[in-house]
Amino acid sequence: MALSEQQGGRLAHLLSEHADRLTNRWTEIVAASVRGRLSRAELARQAQELHRALVDAGQQGIADLSGEHGGELRAVLSELSTNRARQGFSATETAISVFAFKEALLELMEEERGEDTLRDFVAFSALVDQMGLFTIETFVRARESLIADQAEQLLELSTPVVKLWEGVVAVPLVGTLDSARAQVVMERLLQTLVDTGSPYAIIDITGVPAVDTQVAQHILKTVVAARLMGADCIISGIRPQIAQTIVALGIEFGDIATKASLADALRHVLRLTGVETTARRPRRES
Repeated sequence: MALSEQQGGRLAHLLSEHADRLTNRWTEIVAASVRGRLSRAELARQAQELHRALVDAGQQGIADLSGEHGGELRAVLSELSTNRARQGFSATETAISVFAFKEALLELMEEERGEDTLRDFVAFSALVDQMGLFTIETFVRARESLIADQAEQLLELSTPVVKLWEGVVAVPLVGTLDSARAQVVMERLLQTLVDTGSPYAIIDITGVPAVDTQVAQHILKTVVAARLMGADCIISGIRPQIAQTIVALGIEFGDIATKASLADALRHVLRLTGVETTARRPRRES
């Protein structure tokens, strides 16, 4: 049900005439739902912003939230929803902050019974319902965006590229290697090779629970990409179970160096770089 121009004007008048009472009651209802996770002053500020936006929308003759006169009100609701999503509130708790206005408004309109009171409340209630639905939709989009950003950050944290010493970098992989993570591994490894000018890279899969055809293909693509950058890769962490799986799947690593452990890979790279690896025994004092 859309508001008529007269109803929008009556809404704006009612809100302006009882501004303090409405915002205080509004704040009180919302405060009970958030259970102290937001200060009373912050809740009061949010209620006042929504109240002001509603008054302006009513004075401009708002018919529904999606109309041309609902722009400022939508902006205030979007800011509220986004902030609540970032603060860890649920969609229900966020929507209550809007629907609480209906309860505060009903208490006021019950005291001011008039010929158009019921019809006006139904129209006002429909507008509040639109606001609540818009708030939930905006909250969901904000939460999805936040989750996507966090997933990307976790993905980057789970694929570190470590410079061991001059000319040698290592990529210790832990967990499942899917397409998205493999792409991050390749990008970070190639960028590190460019930044450090390293000719050798160790890809350690000790922490990868299982290697199937897809995982092997991801590793091979990373090795080929590194070779195009002028770097040789050594794959370490080839446990007996993984070796049997690779043979059973018929996966060919070709001339790519593979080692059973990271220690073996390090010794191999040290030999390639001409570094002495023989441990020296401490001299006995006579």
